[in-house]
Amino acid sequence: MIAQHAFSLQSSARVAHLRIMETTDLHMHVLPYDYYTNRPCDTQGLSRTASLIAQVRAEAANTLLVDNGDFLQGSPMGDYYALDRGLGPGEVHPIFAAMNHLGYDAATLGNHEFNYGLDFLMTTLQGASFPVVSANIALERGASPRRDRTLLPPYVILDRRLTDGAGQSHPIRIGLIGFAPPQILQWDRAHLEGRIATRDIVETAAAWVPQMKEAGADIVIALSHSGIGPATAIHGMENASIPLARQAGIDALVTGHTHMVFPSPSFAGLPGVDPQRGTIMGKPAVMGGFWGSHLGVIDLLLERDAGAWRVVTFASEARPIWSRGADGQPRASVAGAAAVETVLHSAHAETLAWARRPIGRSAVPLHSFFALLAPCDALRVLAEAQLSDAARTLRGTPEADLPLLAATAPFKAGGRGGPSNYTDIPAGPLALRHAADLYIYPNSTALLKLTGAGIAEWLERAAGIFNRIVPGQQDQPLINPDFPSYNFDLIHGLEFTIDPSQPARYAPGGGLADASARRITGLRHKGVPVDPKAEFIVATNSFRTSGAAGFFDPAGGGLLQTGETGLRDVLQRHLAETGTVAPARPPHWRIAPMPGTSVTFDTAPRARDLAPDLARLGLTRLGDAPDGFARFRMAL
Repeated sequence: MIAQHAFSLQSSARVAHLRIMETTDLHMHVLPYDYYTNRPCDTQGLSRTASLIAQVRAEAANTLLVDNGDFLQGSPMGDYYALDRGLGPGEVHPIFAAMNHLGYDAATLGNHEFNYGLDFLMTTLQGASFPVVSANIALERGASPRRDRTLLPPYVILDRRLTDGAGQSHPIRIGLIGFAPPQILQWDRAHLEGRIATRDIVETAAAWVPQMKEAGADIVIALSHSGIGPATAIHGMENASIPLARQAGIDALVTGHTHMVFPSPSFAGLPGVDPQRGTIMGKPAVMGGFWGSHLGVIDLLLERDAGAWRVVTFASEARPIWSRGADGQPRASVAGAAAVETVLHSAHAETLAWARRPIGRSAVPLHSFFALLAPCDALRVLAEAQLSDAARTLRGTPEADLPLLAATAPFKAGGRGGPSNYTDIPAGPLALRHAADLYIYPNSTALLKLTGAGIAEWLERAAGIFNRIVPGQQDQPLINPDFPSYNFDLIHGLEFTIDPSQPARYAPGGGLADASARRITGLRHKGVPVDPKAEFIVATNSFRTSGAAGFFDPAGGGLLQTGETGLRDVLQRHLAETGTVAPARPPHWRIAPMPGTSVTFDTAPRARDLAPDLARLGLTRLGDAPDGFARFRMAL
């Protein structure tokens, strides 16, 4: 970025420097503490980001602090307040207690704000001492976006004063407008169906931004809880920040949703995106990672002429709260802000007491280090809980005699979450925090009636996580990094083989990629080949039955039930009833053997210590991989 002293040199009478600071995708990580592992964590926490905020504010005369959404859900503290404790009359939610203390100027909603239901969200928002805006979410749609009855104000115009380079103060009107992925109606259908409506992001901006200018906004900043994705506008697109940047009147964008960092080389080659300068369609933009990992910063140099402000130049950066040392381990770059940690002291203590409540025992470790390579006990336990609950639900119904299966996926298996993003529960006592670790989302139970053919398609969709492997070649990367592990659904109760030498039938986004391709072979139920016309009951979750990621079409029939019971509650009950989790049964799926072929696989450094697992899977350590992972070779 252009250094602060450069802005100072250029500033003069009628020229002022405005600094915009962004947090995004905090997901209730307000403290540098991992409640799942019950220990401090250097790579997360708004209290550490707060120290950066203080530094960055001190460098500029004029600043603005905004949050780009997904602040309410994503950690045990968030679950505790939403699903267990609740909020008393007039009580301020911990996320807003922290944000109010830090002096946020505005925020917008992300998709995960709706995970706990609309009523809890609206109750929580009462505690914000700053405006929260959202333009494309409506209680009632009108003939056009400007005729919608929006859930929240679509935008806000802040009347502020800027100090120019000569020390003179001038008025400025700063417009902030917010957008969320319209897919929230699909992802949280159980909470939102019939209660809200959504609109396309670009269509909504085209309607509201001109009105903001008409209402006197000197500059307009888009709070885009939407990723930097396709350059071409597609109606209803999820990651719409590039087409959004084309909207006349928008001067700068803060983005998020995809848990990435911008500016960064990760976006090299995207049309209209400059990953070094930090621009989208020539406009300054930023994306501040996730869980407080970075503070997004946009510097605008503004010139006042004839009573109006215009952007003269700009710079963007994302400042991290941590860095990786020469030994590959993360090191905090800033300390936590003591004042923020004091504000959150009671919430932290209550969450710890809740998360440490005992619920059972396990005779085996429960981890996800190798969940993408072979069956693992962590997913098996969850599947057994789903099967037990489903059998109880179906008792006495016409479907009770149908074969019962369970679909699960490894939510924490590295990826963008980094080398610490794994479940790692030692054998021994189990606490509530371990159940939260095994199932991190507030989804509820759901039951489907599917045919054998439908189940085969489900597994084909999941098998897209593997790159195509060429038999006879060595050290080929096995996992497609663009395929999130939470979409690697494995169906328990069946036996099958996945053959990654074949092309993927489905693309990472869910669309059919090759209609002739098949990776799933040997699909059997209790040793018998699965009849494509046979019927099965599949226990899954409310997110899947909403149609998310293309596994299931809600309009196509087959949905038996979406329950009110949270899957984590189902898991807790199962662990309590089971008493002790026993060792695994024989594996139910495998990767197809390919003699003379090897692949590489990245996982947590902790996996190096698990000699029995390494031997069982035939893994050989290759050394360190980028971003702190450990790399292994696996002979197929």
